[in-house]
Amino acid sequence: MISYDKLWKTMKDRGMTQYKLIKDYKFSSGQLDRLRKNMNVNMFTIAALCDILDCGLEDVVEYKKG
Repeated sequence: MISYDKLWKTMKDRGMTQYKLIKDYKFSSGQLDRLRKNMNVNMFTIAALCDILDCGLEDVVEYKKG
């Protein structure tokens, strides 16, 4: 299972809000909803988040066996 729990922590640590992602970076609210629900998103979305947050993949995504 893919988990995006680390994303929310990284966002908080960097002072980034979902509202700011939508307003300033034109992020789709639908994509954020998919991330909140740990649903599939494409690598373009993950890469964009890593660029915006200036972080690595491991700060956004985690694989959990289950």
